[in-house]
Amino acid sequence: MPQVFFIGAGPGDPDLMTIKAGKILATADLVIYAGSLVNPEVLKFAKPGAAIHDSARMELAEIIDLIKSYATHGKTIARMHTGEPSLYGAIAEQMAELDKAGIEYEIVPGVSSVFAAAAALKCELTLPEVSQTVIFTRISGRTDVPEGESIASLSRHKATMAIFLSVGEIERVVNELLDGYTEDTPAAVVYKASWPEEKIIRGTLSDIAEKVKQAKINKTALILVGKALDRGAIEKYSKLYDKDFKHEYRK
Repeated sequence: MPQVFFIGAGPGDPDLMTIKAGKILATADLVIYAGSLVNPEVLKFAKPGAAIHDSARMELAEIIDLIKSYATHGKTIARMHTGEPSLYGAIAEQMAELDKAGIEYEIVPGVSSVFAAAAALKCELTLPEVSQTVIFTRISGRTDVPEGESIASLSRHKATMAIFLSVGEIERVVNELLDGYTEDTPAAVVYKASWPEEKIIRGTLSDIAEKVKQAKINKTALILVGKALDRGAIEKYSKLYDKDFKHEYRK
């Protein structure tokens, strides 16, 4: 049985954390959560008396040592990451260290901020004959982006794009996006999707950077771009519920 659970804490709203995550929190002896991003309100699901540590000021070695100290005594550990841990969660390095130590672990999926942002915008990210692809990426910064994955090169696909961890460089992001998209392409920035202080900035690539600067948003926000963001862009409905579309459930 796993002793360590990498939990997706969701985008912010405690109600968007999964039932499974809540059950694990209710039994965990140690909770390590990414305090810079995870809404502390989710800790209300933790077991009374559980040790709770904020990893925002911790280094990898400290986190692993703390996990080991509980795992060697047969304790259950909940390692909480914001959103969905497989996206920019930095869990691969933690799992590599646990592999070395022979400690079993499990990943519990969570709701990503990209889906909370889409819900806030009331949009479908994939529309028939508009965009059937969603690209998750970030701008190159202190963590380099691999060659061939620049925003400029990805923009040439003209797919729906969700850009994480980049709103502080919104002008540079827009400049790269314009390599493939046109200035009238719909764009939006959602700050703290699903939190009480959520803010939505809508525009196009011609004005989104200025609107974001005026709103003084420089972190904890997701950038979305693409024609699918235009709720009036849908010209053809999907075939799934088309009266003339036959399949095994509807003859």
